[in-house]
Amino acid sequence: MFKPADLFDLRQTEHVKIFEGCTDAWDALKKLKEYISANLKPELRNRCIGRVYIDDNVFIGEGTVVEDGAMIKGPAIIGKNCEIRHNAYIRDYAIIGDGCVIGNSSEIKHSILFNGCQIPHFNYVGDSILGYKAHLGAGAKISNVKLTPGNVMVEKGGVPFDTGLRKFGALLGDFAEIGCNAVLYPGSVIGRNSVVYPNISWRSILPANMIVKNKAAQEVIVRRPRET
Repeated sequence: MFKPADLFDLRQTEHVKIFEGCTDAWDALKKLKEYISANLKPELRNRCIGRVYIDDNVFIGEGTVVEDGAMIKGPAIIGKNCEIRHNAYIRDYAIIGDGCVIGNSSEIKHSILFNGCQIPHFNYVGDSILGYKAHLGAGAKISNVKLTPGNVMVEKGGVPFDTGLRKFGALLGDFAEIGCNAVLYPGSVIGRNSVVYPNISWRSILPANMIVKNKAAQEVIVRRPRET
């Protein structure tokens, strides 16, 4: 399930060439800097609301709106009809597809977003690839660096596999849903149409069409007045 076509509808990005020759989808992250450097033609076709900062080395498509307080540090390629909302932060080799939402206090770094992604509230996405219409709930984070030394490992065929990446967050297949305040650890792979419930810390592989639920017990008691 690690091939690009296993996770992503490759028709839902204008940058399908970056996946050519990639045995595993995360290999595209190794090519990201070179690809953007070769294909970026800086131009701003967007509309701004309020005061924003946009670096010189950025392309933004028509119909995209960038709201007050947003900062976009290139190199970056941003598609058409996106919403870059108040205080969003986009930096260091990012590709954002058409119709995406990057919301308040959300940060995108060295990542690829297919069309229709939503990163709308207090999110962090680093060194990751998010498929068509993938969605992060408020406060969801994708961690991209191990606490211990060495490259990020992924279990492949039941055996730890070295991705060759010191920084690697997650692969989210098309229509993946990540609940509020969930955390995805480095090297997580979420299959198409799968769901991770809120407040879950997830590591490893989740196949397509699965749901991860939080089984933590909740206690309900009678409310009594405090003694005075």
